[in-house]
Amino acid sequence: MKAFENIIKKIFGARVRALRTEKGWSQADFAFECGLHRTYIGAVERGEHDISLENIKKIADTFRVDIAELF
Repeated sequence: MKAFENIIKKIFGARVRALRTEKGWSQADFAFECGLHRTYIGAVERGEHDISLENIKKIADTFRVDIAELF
């Protein structure tokens, strides 16, 4: 199960990074817009963090996408 969880975190992180760079935002700018810390965003993008549903919602809202579009 651990390997599957790591794959999901990596997919999610790659999607966040792709959307962020598509919009031309730095990690710092994006973190500010989300109300999260820049280092947290970096860890999420690298698939290193177990992210809460609340923070997934903040990220989706900042991108103005449905949560499903982040996976």
